[in-house]
Amino acid sequence: MYLEHGWKDGHPEGPERLNTIMEQLEGDKLLGRLKRIAPVELERKWIEKIHDDDYLTELKTACLNGSSYIHSLDNQLCPASYSIALHAAGGVSEAIKAVMEGHVKNAFCAVRPPGHHAMRNRAMGFCFINNVAVGVRFLQEQYNIEKVLVVDWDLHHGNGTQAAFYNDPDVLFFSLHQFPFYPGSGHASETGEGPGVGFTVNVPMSPGKEDADYLQVFEDCLTPRALEFDPEFILISAGFDAHEKDPLGRMNLTREGFRKMSQIVCAIAQEKCKGRIVSVLEGGYDMQGLAESASAHVQTLIEMPLDPPHFNPESSEKTAVS
Repeated sequence: MYLEHGWKDGHPEGPERLNTIMEQLEGDKLLGRLKRIAPVELERKWIEKIHDDDYLTELKTACLNGSSYIHSLDNQLCPASYSIALHAAGGVSEAIKAVMEGHVKNAFCAVRPPGHHAMRNRAMGFCFINNVAVGVRFLQEQYNIEKVLVVDWDLHHGNGTQAAFYNDPDVLFFSLHQFPFYPGSGHASETGEGPGVGFTVNVPMSPGKEDADYLQVFEDCLTPRALEFDPEFILISAGFDAHEKDPLGRMNLTREGFRKMSQIVCAIAQEKCKGRIVSVLEGGYDMQGLAESASAHVQTLIEMPLDPPHFNPESSEKTAVS
């Protein structure tokens, strides 16, 4: 279904992104080590925790009427895009269920369309429904999880996710991103407001940064702040467009950089939240860089050396792909 989300030829966020990831996982002999999770069309009540009812109706109507885009030309539509977007959010919710109920240790959600730019009342940057933000509210209300860490390492700032939790002290949103760049937000001074002050952490990065620069931020900034926050669950907005070959960015990360960032987040999860991680695909537009980096990320999740108390290795796979 995710492959049916239609774009005009040449749009960077096309179905080939998922095909190349799956081919790489198979070529790296990882696909057979993963448990597949079928997505569902997530109930609208969960989507409305993050998005306005009027906006969702507008999006659905635009698809049914055959509109080719909504709000900007970046956000191109096909008639099935509304349902597919609900299934992308549903892929994340089903992955969360699988982790929380002990069927898998962690999960990577190879879904599209992506979500971290989607605002409460508008689509932005190829994103329609904020998959990670909806997943946070699903976790908190369905499973009584209070404190959630969101790590966003996409090239672009996750403005939609930040906006959703800017006043919320129970969600620590951590983003490092190329700056200044689209969508223009993500300055270091954006730290939250009201009770949420201090629970938004932005690390703007100038172009040209390499693996070592990102890893230093993870070690010096993310790790101590995350350990202090003491999360019960971690969600990753896993964009791979900071790769050195990506056509949309000017960063110089490699496959190994993404592997080592994944290892650091896994170490935090091991210490603080029983290894519970759900990672959700965001950007990444060079097919080789995307595929190799996503594969390294998934391999790290598979190899995370922990069987948490809630996880039964006799009846479960360790890592899932949704």
